[in-house]
Amino acid sequence: MKIVIAPDSFKGSMTSIEAADAIQRGVEQVNSSWETTLVPMADGGEGTVEAIMSILGGEKIDRRVRDPLGRQIQASFGWLSETKTAVIETAAASGLPLLTYSELNPEDSSTYGTGELVECALDLGVRRIIIGLGGSATVDGGTGFLQALGIHFLDEKRVELSQGGKILGHIHTIDSSNLDPRLNDVEWVVASDVTNPLLGEEGAVSIFGPQKGVTKDKSMIFEAGMKHYAQKVREHTGIDCSTDKGSGAAGGFGFALKAFFNPSFQSGFSLIAELGGLHKEIKEASLVLTGEGKMDAQSLYGKVPVGIGRIAKEYHIPTVAFTGKLEGTTQNVSSEGISLVFPIVDSPMSLDDAMKNGSKLLEKAAERLMRAMTLNNKK
Repeated sequence: MKIVIAPDSFKGSMTSIEAADAIQRGVEQVNSSWETTLVPMADGGEGTVEAIMSILGGEKIDRRVRDPLGRQIQASFGWLSETKTAVIETAAASGLPLLTYSELNPEDSSTYGTGELVECALDLGVRRIIIGLGGSATVDGGTGFLQALGIHFLDEKRVELSQGGKILGHIHTIDSSNLDPRLNDVEWVVASDVTNPLLGEEGAVSIFGPQKGVTKDKSMIFEAGMKHYAQKVREHTGIDCSTDKGSGAAGGFGFALKAFFNPSFQSGFSLIAELGGLHKEIKEASLVLTGEGKMDAQSLYGKVPVGIGRIAKEYHIPTVAFTGKLEGTTQNVSSEGISLVFPIVDSPMSLDDAMKNGSKLLEKAAERLMRAMTLNNKK
């Protein structure tokens, strides 16, 4: 029997690689002769670099950069020297996991550190950048990222503005004369499953602002600032991409990339699935095992397990999704190709304990599932 193991990360507990390894160990406890193929997955957010590196090889490059609040941290990106390709996650330097709940501060949080990672890649002679936009802690429209690469945002008195979402409504002039010229030779690929526009009810502020600290009383201020920023970018570049799909990704970071670098946008899930030959592997499988930290109604909107289920459904391959937390109803996942959602917590425990022991819980859950399937097949 061939089993394809293709989980997302269990955020805060396991990377997708660690999750895949745990599932494999559980399977092997039941029958070590079964063929297992591991394809760690991601959707452009946390885990994208590891997922792509596990498929293509390469190395991780560590650098000191700024976190969303400007503090020095160690962050990394993937480097494929043969093709001069850098794989960068916005989450690595500008991500929500880098802040505690009390530190959420959309006024000051910036994507500057992600721009610093790009500068590091430029120093290595990068020719292609794959950048994942998931998991950011920012609503700065990508201004910090652009500042790190040499663009200046000035107020009415031509005084340079600082960083963070608070500057959006105060931009009077955009000066791109010092934009790093090495960027002219770079091909950009954006990996993101977010299709929201920059503005409006489905935009960056309305949909993603609250999880990053935008309160109801400040939402209108941020929206007005984002609209003003979009107008200034349009005046400067002659490009209006505020209504484009994906421009609202990562707090408007997608908009900045579209306006200044003309990238190609690709579903993060689809990109990794293509690189990993996932369709071929699943077509040849008897069973697919996937999973993520939490499954809920939102899992139907672009989450990895549903993406896996949809591929498996094409080939009529049964799919089981492990999850650390099952919230609300997921009854509709069966129509998306997922045969069973399988919680991994096997006894009452705190969230902290579940997160700390995620790998062992997942391994045991995979073992329980495979023993049950084996017994059922014997009947």
